Amino acid sequence: MVLKKDKAKVLDEVWTEDRIRGFLDIEPPAGVSRDFHALLKAYQQMRADDFRLFIDMFLGQEREINATGPAGQTLLSIVSTHRNSGEFCAILSAVGAS
Repeated sequence: MVLKKDKAKVLDEVWTEDRIRGFLDIEPPAGVSRDFHALLKAYQQMRADDFRLFIDMFLGQEREINATGPAGQTLLSIVSTHRNSGEFCAILSAVGAS
C-alpha cells in the first residue's frame, strides 16, 4: 500500500496584517496564560519579520511580553535555547523581554 501526502509544503507564504493580528485572539488551553500562548504560537508559525509585526501589535494591546508558560518560562527563555532563533531573540530582547 502506498500512502501519499495530503498537504503540500508551502514556502514563502504571504502573511497579511489581518492574519498576523488573528494570533492575538488565539484561545489558550485551560490553565495556560493567554499572552504566553499567543506569543508561543506566533513564534512557532511566523517568520521573523512577521513576528516583529506581531510583537508590535501585541504590545499595542498592552499585553505581557514576559508572560510565563506552565513550566514558568518566558518565551525568550525558551527561544534562546533554539539553535536558529537569533532574530527572534533580538526582537524579544529589544522590547524588554527577559
